Parts: sequence; C-alpha cells; structure tokens
Amino acid sequence: MSLKQPLSEQAYQFIKNDIVTCKLAPGQMIGQAALTQAYQVGVTPIREALRQLAQEGFVQSVPRMGYIVSLITVQDIEEIYEMRMILEVSAVRMAAARGSIAQLKAILHAANFTYTYKDPGSYTEFLAQNASFHHEIAMASGNQRLADSISKTLDELNRVFHVGLDYRDSAEEMSLDHSALAQALLDRNTDQAEKMVQGEITRSRERVLQALKRFPNIPFSNTPFATY
Repeated sequence: MSLKQPLSEQAYQFIKNDIVTCKLAPGQMIGQAALTQAYQVGVTPIREALRQLAQEGFVQSVPRMGYIVSLITVQDIEEIYEMRMILEVSAVRMAAARGSIAQLKAILHAANFTYTYKDPGSYTEFLAQNASFHHEIAMASGNQRLADSISKTLDELNRVFHVGLDYRDSAEEMSLDHSALAQALLDRNTDQAEKMVQGEITRSRERVLQALKRFPNIPFSNTPFATY
C-alpha cells in the first residue's frame, strides 16, 4: 500500500506554509490558476486545499474573484496575547510549585535553542521548539487542560510569530529569556518566573505589532492596545 501523501494534502501544506510565513501576505488575493502554477499541483487538489483552509480561517472566499488571505486584526492579536498572559503566568507559578526536579531540569536543558535572523527556515524550527518548551512548562504545572490551552494559543499566534521574528534580530534576547525562565523554575522562584514570562510575552507582543505595520491592509488607528 502506498503511503504517498495525497495531492490535496500536499497542496494544503504548501499554501498553509506560505500563509503562516507571510509569503502570501495578509489581504493578498490568490487565485486557483496562480496556485496551480506555483505549486505544480492540479486544480482539484488546490480547490480542496483552499476549501479546508477557508474552514480553518486562513483564507476567505471572494465570489467571482478567488480567495483572499485572511487579515490579521489588531484586536485578534490583543485578545490572543491577553489570553497567553493569563494562561502562561498561571502555568509558570504552578510549575515552580508542583513540577518535579526531573521535569524542571529537562526544561532547563531544553531552553537552549535559537534561530538565525533572516533565515525563514530556521524560524519554523525555532517556533516548533518554542511551542514545545512552553508546553513542557505547562505540563509541569500538572494541569493537562492548561497545557492544551497554551498549545492552542501559541498555534493561533504562529503566523504573527514569523512576522515578529523577521522584524528585528532578537535571537540572543529570546534565548537568554528562556534560560532565565527555566532557571527560575528550577530554583522554585515563583515571583521571578512570573516576571520573566510576563516580560517575554510583552516584548513578543510589541515586536509583532511593530512588524505588522509593514502590511498596509491592517488598520492600526483608533485601536485600544491592552496594557499589562
């Protein structure tokens, strides 16, 4: 039996990857014919892929024109970062109190990861490691539902994370943040761990909001930003 990936799934992965990495920019019009030529995949797989991406909210159908890459709204970003702050502050406090020494040592060991600025391929690997790192912290809290919620929140931010990483070189800063957070957890220094994760989330939010100003389709005026 062949284990080859169906063409519709290949097309889905191609298009989704280009949306997540903003190669297909927010608000950009995309047509089936152009995608067929770009990815060398037939019309039917492209159509099926776009239908699935529309269901997931990555694209929106425009009658008689094709599809548009879904916009990233500032309100969405604010709401997701607020949720991240609530969830991850709770997670680090519980992890510092409840996590086993073995778990916390493993988190410290896993904190040593980074990316190469202006290398989009390294962004994808970095973000996968970042999601795993924060998920393991949440797992150390002993609350599976909290860990699942954090993973879902980070997944929602994946597209804007790529934009933020490309805005400026923050590789060293982020690596130091992760190591300091992991060390605070191992030391069971709850207040320091909370302070570190709050700072990390706030800086991430600021990078993303600044980076998104490069996209003219995203409105920024008269938008109340949350403060922490």
